[in-house]
Amino acid sequence: MAESAAEFEDCPGGVPDRRLPILKVACAVLVDARGHILVTDRPQGKDMAGLWEFPGGKLEPGESPETALVRELREELGIETATSCLAPCGFASHAYEKVHLILLAFAIRKWRGTPHPHEGQRMQWVPVNGLFQLDMPPADRPLLGQIAAIL
Repeated sequence: MAESAAEFEDCPGGVPDRRLPILKVACAVLVDARGHILVTDRPQGKDMAGLWEFPGGKLEPGESPETALVRELREELGIETATSCLAPCGFASHAYEKVHLILLAFAIRKWRGTPHPHEGQRMQWVPVNGLFQLDMPPADRPLLGQIAAIL
């Protein structure tokens, strides 16, 4: 049954009225022994610089989300993990002005090395409930309830 946009006026975000390129991104919910989550900020020069986000990045053509995330964590934070250590824990879909972002989140409790920012970003370990206090990009915000429910 076709529904009009007026029927959804009270729904946050409304009904998308245009087609946008789809960008698929995998992100890590790294959980330490205390149950704290690692977040990094977006470096200066990037869109939404200074906002806190979960580390990760874009999928390359033909790359699985898991493989992309393992690669991104090596490049961004200098840590090693295996695709078998990734547990899906959230999904978000958000239309920005120029792109529609599909964000796939994976919880990770096992990795080798100590995370260090390699791209000039800041990082911090935050308790799960502390995530709700951070200034984050709109695409990341829907993940917070999903993460809190799982962890």
